[in-house]
Amino acid sequence: MNAMTTGFPILTLLTVLPLIGAVIALFAGRHARAVAIITALVCLIVSLIIWTRLPADGSIGLVELHNWAPSLGVEYHLGVDGLGALMLVLSAIVTLMSIDAAHRVHHMPGLFFGLVLMLEAGLFGSFTALNFFHWFLFWELSLIPAFFLIKLWGGPRRGPAATQFLVYTMAGSVALLVSFLAVFLSTGGANAPGTMDFVELAQLASSGVLTQMVTAHLGAVMPWLAIGVLAGFAVKVPLMPFHTWLPAAYAEAPSPVTMLLTGAMSKMGVYGLLRIAIPVFGVQIAAMRTPLLVLAVITVVMGAWAAAAQKDLKRVFAYSSVNHLGYCLLAIFALAVPAPGAAAQASQAAALNGVILQMFNHGLTAATIFWFMAIIQMRSGGLRGIDDFGGLRKPAPILAGLMGIALFSSLGLPGLNSFVSEFLIFRGVFPLSWVAATISVLGLLITAAVLLTVIQKVFNGPVPEHWAKFPDLHHAEWMALAPVIILMFLVGLVPQVILGNINPTAVHLLAHWRF
Repeated sequence: MNAMTTGFPILTLLTVLPLIGAVIALFAGRHARAVAIITALVCLIVSLIIWTRLPADGSIGLVELHNWAPSLGVEYHLGVDGLGALMLVLSAIVTLMSIDAAHRVHHMPGLFFGLVLMLEAGLFGSFTALNFFHWFLFWELSLIPAFFLIKLWGGPRRGPAATQFLVYTMAGSVALLVSFLAVFLSTGGANAPGTMDFVELAQLASSGVLTQMVTAHLGAVMPWLAIGVLAGFAVKVPLMPFHTWLPAAYAEAPSPVTMLLTGAMSKMGVYGLLRIAIPVFGVQIAAMRTPLLVLAVITVVMGAWAAAAQKDLKRVFAYSSVNHLGYCLLAIFALAVPAPGAAAQASQAAALNGVILQMFNHGLTAATIFWFMAIIQMRSGGLRGIDDFGGLRKPAPILAGLMGIALFSSLGLPGLNSFVSEFLIFRGVFPLSWVAATISVLGLLITAAVLLTVIQKVFNGPVPEHWAKFPDLHHAEWMALAPVIILMFLVGLVPQVILGNINPTAVHLLAHWRF
């Protein structure tokens, strides 16, 4: 394929910027955080420019395509649509929030902020790459800094938590690699290499040719390849029962790093399902729809139930994150309906819009909650038990008010961002699978009870004597948090600011998927 680039290579620039910033931060000493903030701000500006330059029809734009290793079917192929661009904006926002929350990092700050920016580059690369080889490099690249950020700056049990995180995610990566190697070998001919290009593979899958090619070369293994790909992404989201690494990793990682794990990295799994698994293995996933829906419902309900059983606030929000991403999985598996009619197509579009918006909303809200956790831990000497506090609303009303908004956003209160995406998901899923949707409503009820309990025990009631002078947010802190809170209201009240770009993408994706 001939080299091709549509205009200025802005996607490459976005991926390279944090790598340059990481190198500078590594040698910047006590100025490393300032370097990281400047880099993250520039990346946010570039990601917003990308958001405004998407094709109106929802197709992939800003394409960059060059030969890399033609004999291996490897091309440098980048491009984004509303899905990818929204994840770029989310990654940029969450990274900036994480860096701001990490102002108390004094141990090897250059390395810490260098790893954060390296992780951001991995996120950008994963959300823009359209060739498996290229995408897989960045998928793996994001694991390395995350492992060391947990291992070097985490809590007392950071070693086992970091190891478990790496082992689980690497196992998922191996499953992905094996499946795609099989596809690559099957799509090659006598005089031509196979293809690893997501766009080409999706076209082959939509016409049914891919299944024929794989079956001709390897036999009836397509369902097993689909299971391998699903397993790789299920670990990342995570889907129960592949979630056991998450509570320990979220709890032991420093809160600024947990913000990255829940706000951005967990979205890589959902993104992979939408960009890779469904387009390439849609028929096989549709055949497994019922057991997948069962696992999604378990993830929604048991994630909320597990959150209710926790006494450590970080573990409460870790399991709550499992629950909220379970809604995305519920919608993705529910929309895998073979030969849908007009009504089902409308439900599919609603569900897919909800999934994409939920990815953004959950990332924003969850990262904000863990930002507040970082603030509370800093003021309390590291305490984070749900019974360690009480009545903080009186000495710290601004902290209680702003964190309350973030918690109500996570609860799905109308007027805030998460309500819109969760409403769209259930609006789409009910007509497609009313049983799964009905049972999953239990997750909403349990989540509400959990978050209201947190508000009651942490902020209400009598103030213990030792918290009577608990410091409220100072000017710089609430000024930093204000834009995020405003964004929650903006998306909740005027969701079209995001839906206007992602709805064409949802319609375009559904038109090219084959179940």
